[in-house]
Amino acid sequence: MKKKILSIIAILLVVVGVTLIFTVAIPKTEYAKDSGDTEELFRQNVASVGYENTIETAIPQTELYNIVKEHFKSPLPEGKTEKKAIIIGYDGCRADVLKEMRDEKSAISMMLHDGASINLAYCGGVNCPAENAQDTSTAPGWCSILTGVWADKHGITANSITKSLEYKTLLTTLVEDGTIDNSTFITRWKGHFDKKNATYNDEKAYCEENNLNVSFNRCENDEASYEYTLNEIDKKDCADFIFVIYEPTDSTGHNYGFTINNPRYKEAFQMADYYGAETISQIQQRETYETEDWLIIITSDHGGFGTGHGDASIQERMTFIVTNKEIDYE
Repeated sequence: MKKKILSIIAILLVVVGVTLIFTVAIPKTEYAKDSGDTEELFRQNVASVGYENTIETAIPQTELYNIVKEHFKSPLPEGKTEKKAIIIGYDGCRADVLKEMRDEKSAISMMLHDGASINLAYCGGVNCPAENAQDTSTAPGWCSILTGVWADKHGITANSITKSLEYKTLLTTLVEDGTIDNSTFITRWKGHFDKKNATYNDEKAYCEENNLNVSFNRCENDEASYEYTLNEIDKKDCADFIFVIYEPTDSTGHNYGFTINNPRYKEAFQMADYYGAETISQIQQRETYETEDWLIIITSDHGGFGTGHGDASIQERMTFIVTNKEIDYE
């Protein structure tokens, strides 16, 4: 009996010991204030990614609105019968962490191998915070991408503000003007359209009241968003415009630190990029893929610094645009 008790105590000590080692090895706050996350190092890491432009010539994230509109307005290439588009968002993904992309199971690597363009972009308004000021946060960032304007027009300066209908998103306008038949918004974050003061509450209601074929779908977690997106793409008549947000980078950054020096953050990026790779693979497996003209975009709403974002540091402002179409921006 004594030996049995001693054995149980020994096992418990091992379990406690492993737990303590893990806790000490990677504490939650280890990268909350990373002294090594300097602007100089950020610029060096960004330069090593292989972007086609520089931080000084970064593209405003609002330009994505024009890229999508132009895609649907342009003539169909020879042999193509239908246009479709998808924006795959990596929420809170910094521009420098792309240097950690894997060779396999990486949407960005996959696209670059096929000749995609990769450019730096910026959020927060022009000359942030002096002009068109808005937080480098989730709601303002995605809203600027979807409306093509900054907060001085769309009104979303921060999270927890409901957007008016003066500047509707691409999801609604493209369906409303008959450019496409349907669109879908897929996300796990309640702040977009599933709680009081959510960004798109009024636009969602507007689409429902006017019988517009625009669906707003909130999933429980990133895995569910990923599966929902694959199921949508698998439909013969999948949405003409799909907007999906994967959030491992943002949630990990808030919990453990937005920095390339943080192994958890790098792994979160690789997970988001895996979701992206499988999403693109699902598109390429469509029976009608060869006759469809797809615009595929991977981007982010904002970066991060410490365990947050919202300010105007270069780590928070710089984002990126990866697309299978050429970007004509001057």
